Amino acid sequence: MEIRSRGASALSSVVAVALLLVATGRVRAHVKYVTPGSDPVAVAEFIQSVLTDPFAVTVLLGGAVAVVGLGAIYLQLRPFSNDVRTFRETMRSYENLLPWLLRLSIGLPLVGAGFAGYFFSPIVQTGSPTFTRLFGITVGFLILFGFGTRLVAGVGLVVYLVGLAIEPALLLAFEYVPGFLAIALLGGGKPSADHLVASMAADDRTAYSRIDPFYRRVAEPFVERTSHLTAFVPTIVRIGLGIAFIYLGITQKIMAPGDALAVVSKYNLTAVVPVAPELWVVGAGLTEALVGVLLIVGAFTRAASAVAILLFTTTLFGLPDDPVLAHISLFGLVSALLITGGGPFSVDSVLHSDEDTVRPSRPRDTVE
Repeated sequence: MEIRSRGASALSSVVAVALLLVATGRVRAHVKYVTPGSDPVAVAEFIQSVLTDPFAVTVLLGGAVAVVGLGAIYLQLRPFSNDVRTFRETMRSYENLLPWLLRLSIGLPLVGAGFAGYFFSPIVQTGSPTFTRLFGITVGFLILFGFGTRLVAGVGLVVYLVGLAIEPALLLAFEYVPGFLAIALLGGGKPSADHLVASMAADDRTAYSRIDPFYRRVAEPFVERTSHLTAFVPTIVRIGLGIAFIYLGITQKIMAPGDALAVVSKYNLTAVVPVAPELWVVGAGLTEALVGVLLIVGAFTRAASAVAILLFTTTLFGLPDDPVLAHISLFGLVSALLITGGGPFSVDSVLHSDEDTVRPSRPRDTVE
C-alpha cells in the first residue's frame, strides 16, 4: 500500500507539472534558427525540377545503387572481420558507462535550453519564460547529477509529450523521447548521486540505512519489475532516433524546400559540393531519411550511427551559427548506439550471429 501511495504521489506531481505547462499558454514556434527567411516554394514543382534533371537523377540513382551494392558486398565478403570484431568488443566494454552517457546527452542540452530560455528546441518557447528556465535547469541538473534519475526522466517525458500535443514543432526535438525512456529504464548508473545514496541505504552498518524510507520499499521492487526491459534500451533509442531523422530529412528539407534552399544559399554550400541547390537539398534529405530507416530496422546500426555523427559534425562546422547545445542529445544518443549495436528486433541481430547484444548492467543506482 505504501508503495502505491508513493507512486500515486509521484504521478500527481508529474500531472501537476504537465498542467502547469498547459497553463503557461500555447507554445509558439519562431523563425528557424539557421534559416535567413525564404520565399515559398511549391513542393511538387521542386521535386519535379529535380526528377527532370538528368544529372540529378543520375547522382541520386547512382548513390542508391552504391549504398545497396556496398551493403551486399560487405555481407558477402565480410572484409576486415578481425577489425570489426575488435571494434564491437571494445564498444561493448563501455556498456557500464551507458547510463552516464545518456544522462550527459539529455542533461546538458536541457540545462542549455533553460539558460537560453527555449523549450527543448531553439525554435520553441512557452508563454512563461520563468517556467521554461526553471524546468530546463532543474530537470537538466538533476539528470546530470543522477539524483532521482528515473523519476526526473519520467517527469521530463510527460512534460515533453504534453508540449508536443500543444505544439507539433517539438517534433524537432523528438530524440528526447527515447532519451528519457532509456534513462528511466537504466537509472543513474555510475557515477551518480543515486548510486551513492543506494550504496549507503543498502549497507546495514550505516546510520542512513536505518532512516532511508525509499530504497528497499520502492526502488528495489521497481528495479525487479523492470529489469527485463533494459535489454530493449538499444531498440528504444534507435527507433526514436530513426523517427527523428526521417522527420528532419523529409519534412524539414524535401517538404520545406524554400527554407532548405535558403540555408544552402546563405552558407554557400554549393561551393563545398558543386551541385545544384535543389540536388543539395534532396540529397541531404534522403541521406537523413536513409539513416533513419536503417536505425528503425536496425540494419548496420553502428555504421548508420557513425554516418549520423559525420552529418552532425559537418553541420556544426558548416553552419557556424547553428546552436551546438541543441544537438548534444543527438550526438550522445547515436554514440550510445555505437556501444549497444542494434539490440533486439533488429536486422543486425539476424545478420550477425556473432554480435552479442548489449544488456546494460544494473548497478546499485536505483534510488529515485
